[in-house]
Amino acid sequence: MVSAVFHSPIEAAAEAKASVLVRPPVKAGVAGVTKAAANDESPKASKAPVDWGGIALKVLAPIAGIALLVGIWALLTMKSSSFPTPAATFAEAVKVFSDPFYSKGPNDQGIGWNILFSLQRVAVGFGMAAAVGIPLGFMIGRFSVLNHMISPLISLLRPVSPLAWLPIGLLVFKAANPAAIWTIFICSIWPMIINTAVGVQRVPSDYLNVARVLNLSEWKVITRILLPAVLPYMLTGVRLSVGTAWLVIVAAEMLTGGVGIGFWVWDEWNNLNVTHILIAIFVIGIVGLLLEWMLISIAKRFSYDDL
Repeated sequence: MVSAVFHSPIEAAAEAKASVLVRPPVKAGVAGVTKAAANDESPKASKAPVDWGGIALKVLAPIAGIALLVGIWALLTMKSSSFPTPAATFAEAVKVFSDPFYSKGPNDQGIGWNILFSLQRVAVGFGMAAAVGIPLGFMIGRFSVLNHMISPLISLLRPVSPLAWLPIGLLVFKAANPAAIWTIFICSIWPMIINTAVGVQRVPSDYLNVARVLNLSEWKVITRILLPAVLPYMLTGVRLSVGTAWLVIVAAEMLTGGVGIGFWVWDEWNNLNVTHILIAIFVIGIVGLLLEWMLISIAKRFSYDDL
């Protein structure tokens, strides 16, 4: 993947064009037969067959998996009065999403507001983590002294549970919202640091030797050599970090209160409203899936394998 950065599609096209120009001439008779065969070829024969198997695998298989989950859920709740059935959960979800942005006070707001407040906290904490983690990953991968200095600290702090960081945030910031953002920041920074550093360390030494021969500045080495090569690794770290941030915010909001999807889950548990908890679980999963899909799309857009 790294070597593909220095093979421009324009150069590849130029080589292909040159190979076409140096081909030996085709005999007139053979060319005439080929041209006639191309003219006689029907449009139906030129079309590629539809891959019905691939379409079924991509569309029908996920639907079958969801149907299987709902079926097992329905069977398990047939004789249970304490746990809501899929039909009852769907009916309640229609009511919840019929007015998702109502507001009846600071602690009684629709699910739409709770999702937006959670996403806002995730955006702030995740953005701060990216602003610190990506440059730090470049420096760790670039300078071996810094790598040996900080790597033990990362190995020590990375496994710490998010709930262990939350009291530190409450102690320092004296407020729930900054404490939740702090928890997101400290928990989502590690994948970006590690993946960026690994990407820098895997850049072939020949590229850096050429940079030394050309006497390139450190800024040009980073922007012209390291950044294009490290970009796929960096985007992988970003994708892992946003998933971690979305997981952390739910746990943090359960403890800090206020407005947010995590607080909504905890508040519904205090009200013994299990149906709303199930709705929140599906909402959390769908939002996390959308965030993951968005970052995968961005990663594919900047992937050098597609060039």
